[in-house]
Amino acid sequence: MPSRTHYWIGALLVFLAAFCFALKGVLIKLAYRYGIDSVSLLTLRMVFALPFYVVIAFRLARTQPPLALRGRDWAWLAVLGITGYYIASFLNFLGLVYITASLERIMLFVYPTFVLLLGVVLYKRRVTALQGIALLLTYSGILLAFLPHLHDENQRDLFLGAFWVILSGLVYAVYLVGSDTMIAKTGAQRYTCYAMVAATVPVVLHCALANGLDLFHFPAPVYGLSLLMAILVTVIPTFMISEGIKRVGSGNASIIASIGPIFTIVLSTSLLDEVISGHQFVGTALVLLGVFLIGWKGRK
Repeated sequence: MPSRTHYWIGALLVFLAAFCFALKGVLIKLAYRYGIDSVSLLTLRMVFALPFYVVIAFRLARTQPPLALRGRDWAWLAVLGITGYYIASFLNFLGLVYITASLERIMLFVYPTFVLLLGVVLYKRRVTALQGIALLLTYSGILLAFLPHLHDENQRDLFLGAFWVILSGLVYAVYLVGSDTMIAKTGAQRYTCYAMVAATVPVVLHCALANGLDLFHFPAPVYGLSLLMAILVTVIPTFMISEGIKRVGSGNASIIASIGPIFTIVLSTSLLDEVISGHQFVGTALVLLGVFLIGWKGRK
């Protein structure tokens, strides 16, 4: 049936996007081995990705009806883009200076719980018993995955790294909650393009203030890794996830995408030689179960 094919193509797109997003922490940790700082790496990623979004935005503008947005709409779109793709991303890059890629991915998956809690605070939605269990499972899993690292002598400033990653998840949740109305006005692909373009401006300004845009003295592998991040971790998955959500719905997409931490654990152990403890495996399972329940409840 065409509808079944339509659904499974969407599910595959979300699955592939989850794999691409899982590469992010690994590529960042690999780049850090060459002595690059967080803001410079983020700037290279955004600058390399920018031409793709600009070209796609122009193509969409030529093939789709013009947008009827007011000045305040454009301003709000810019604020959301800066929130989701500059502030949240920079905090995430900063956290990865201090903690492992596998732990970062597990802790970052706290953002669906923040989305749920923001709905309670902003829209007075009730937390059901099932959602309460999901929250308990998620936070218990994060705590369980976090505890073994307390005794790791090679893990410096663990709490600082965890703080930046969790704050990144909270900021990203704010971005997601605020995006619904704007996506409905612009369409997912246009919204992604405009948001990424808006976010690139403060990233470049930040880098200019931090180091005068001194981006051309790093070893060659840094630029290769940055280009991979721009294409495989930014451009391709953002469009795959938007198309996948359109086909399977946001609830189903969140369930499928929850496979991401598993991908990151496999990649970080094979490429970064990170050691994954039994506590971390169990904690990951609890986090994924909690996210699954939140996504399943949203789908229902």
